[in-house]
Amino acid sequence: MAKLLVDMGNTRLKYAISTPQRLGRMQAVAPRSFERAIATALRGAAGKIDEVVAVSVAGVAIARLLSRTARRVSDVPVRFIRSTTAATGLRVGYAEPWRLGADRWVALVGARSLLRQSRAVLVIDVGTAMTVDLLTAAGRHVGGAISPGPDLMLQSLLSQTRGIRARARESQAPRKPSRPLFADNTRAAIEQGVRYAGAGFIERSIGEAKKLIGTRPLVLLTGGGAEQLLPLLSSSLRYVPDLVLRGLAQFAHSADASR
Repeated sequence: MAKLLVDMGNTRLKYAISTPQRLGRMQAVAPRSFERAIATALRGAAGKIDEVVAVSVAGVAIARLLSRTARRVSDVPVRFIRSTTAATGLRVGYAEPWRLGADRWVALVGARSLLRQSRAVLVIDVGTAMTVDLLTAAGRHVGGAISPGPDLMLQSLLSQTRGIRARARESQAPRKPSRPLFADNTRAAIEQGVRYAGAGFIERSIGEAKKLIGTRPLVLLTGGGAEQLLPLLSSSLRYVPDLVLRGLAQFAHSADASR
């Protein structure tokens, strides 16, 4: 049977239908469109989906909405993935594993599923928050770091600095970083500043990971804010927009996902 996989972030909700053989195309919606999108997906695969497998950092209310929608539309259960000590051969590096964000844990499982041979991996997720997590070739989670994502940095500047906010209204900068760091208006300066801050955090994380484990890890980049940083990164990496869904697929279909 197929599973409906749901990645519930703070500002975007991503989902896909998955079978043991194939992960379907990822869809992404804003929270206000979530209930309708999930209902449509369940109705479109009526009789084929026997479970919804989800991970959420979006809060209790929207998690309950998912459960109600799944029950109302197709009467299927919803299983929320939580961080545990170990899964699919990986071990959490936190002394208290349940304190690791479940989305980070699922992304690590997704990263491991992409490897054809054992290799250290650095997973970078650019969303409302930007997270980095390092996994050794042996499957041990070394730990990670958390920073505000570019969009949150921008919102913070605009909300907490009256003068900058006023000057930013004077002009609109393009969303893509098509100009160099040194901008010619306040809005562009803010947008370029937060993008370069995000890119710098990523580049420094790669260097620190290499120093710590003695080799350069495979770098996987994911998250809704990742694309705006790609042109600014000089390091070799792989962009995997559906990495969390790939991890959910492992929990949904792998017999050893709980070991």
